Amino acid sequence: MPQGRPQHVPDDGLTTRQRRHRPLVIVHTGHGKGKSTAAFGLALRAWNQGWPIGVFQFVKSAKWRIGEETALRVLGESGKGGTVAWHKMGEGWSWIRKRGQEDDHAANAREGWAQIRRDLQAQTYRLYVLDEFTYPINWGWIDVAEVIETLAARPGNQHVVITGRDAHPALVDFADLVTEMGKVKHPMDRGQKGQKGIEW
Repeated sequence: MPQGRPQHVPDDGLTTRQRRHRPLVIVHTGHGKGKSTAAFGLALRAWNQGWPIGVFQFVKSAKWRIGEETALRVLGESGKGGTVAWHKMGEGWSWIRKRGQEDDHAANAREGWAQIRRDLQAQTYRLYVLDEFTYPINWGWIDVAEVIETLAARPGNQHVVITGRDAHPALVDFADLVTEMGKVKHPMDRGQKGQKGIEW
């Protein structure tokens, strides 16, 4: 197993082992494709380690059945790796926001965040995937300062990965690992819509 060597070792009083096993906050942002896909790749690794996983989808429609959901649910029920719980917190807020429903969506988002806070306090999962969580933060439905305070105080060894475009600068500054997915080309640029096996 390859192991990278850090360029700088801080004088923080921790051993190499203690530093290695600190829980991470990870952010996948940017306008390129692959933010959620990368987060679900982390979930596969977590499943393989036997970790309990909680997926919280904040923006995709509750009617959509994305491929990663089906695969991770099957794996979670297989009894061979970690368990997987999948929570859908919205009805298609991401690209199609129906007028007149913002209040309902905001309330659902806040309840979703309240559930995450309860689960973090109870240490329910080892990995949390907060899919499209940047949107309710950016729309002012969830306070970014509260998110950071909650994540900073989370007990135990709980990793959190957050996906979505335009991650709040304060969240980017707080996170341990930030990847920005940049778009170079996309089939939609030439009028091609999403397809099975690629987008879902």
